[in-house]
Amino acid sequence: MENQYGICRVAVAPLRADASDRAEIVSQLLFGDHVEIIQKEERWWLIQNGYDGYQGWMDFRQLAAINQDQFAEMHDCHLLAPLSFNNVLTADDGSLYHLSPASNLPFVKDGYCYAGEERFKLNFEPYDNRTVNFTDKVTETAKFFQNIPYLWGGRHLFGLDCSGFTQTVFKMLGVKLNRDAAQQAEQGELVGFLAECKPGDVAFFDNEEGRITHVGIMLSPSEIIHSSAKVKIDPIDDQGIFNKELGKYSHKLRIIKRFVE
Repeated sequence: MENQYGICRVAVAPLRADASDRAEIVSQLLFGDHVEIIQKEERWWLIQNGYDGYQGWMDFRQLAAINQDQFAEMHDCHLLAPLSFNNVLTADDGSLYHLSPASNLPFVKDGYCYAGEERFKLNFEPYDNRTVNFTDKVTETAKFFQNIPYLWGGRHLFGLDCSGFTQTVFKMLGVKLNRDAAQQAEQGELVGFLAECKPGDVAFFDNEEGRITHVGIMLSPSEIIHSSAKVKIDPIDDQGIFNKELGKYSHKLRIIKRFVE
């Protein structure tokens, strides 16, 4: 039977809106992300990310084959690359892979992880997101990503979009968020008032048509960290985010959600 499952075997792989190098990047896979293969068009495969259900087209050469049992096992992958700029894997040919934080470390055994038949030596201690306390670590984890530039579709250390930032922070803390801001807004429990916010609550913002287009993580009832031009901390009130560089409100507050009590 033709294989229908794969795992990302490079540090970061673009997911595109169409089967073309020129197509818009809608998201990215990180090393160790497990996928279901939906459709194949020569070297372009339409895949669905097993973590968040997000779909996009990618070059199949950036995947290694896994079977259905391995795909299912990856749903519970809790060993990740830690909050560090020095997450290095060594392949059997001696070449190096530099991983972004929150990248999966699949099938770890005896100091190695595996992507299909390929073996990679771990040169760092795996991070287990089951051992972390959300409330204690959410602010520190979010601030690690400060000043990383905004990148549409970005999920990695050198470019994050707004929902990629929140998803990555929450993955490090063992909480699964969907990919896009509008999808994340459907999760969690509603917080009635800004004054009731706790660190780690998630604020969502809409456009003139009422569509959720932006998201960020509350640090306090008056401060938010979010990816807009770069990951940064801005003041927030009942109207929304006030951008000091623009001298005006840049994002209109819609709702606030809580994911961890």
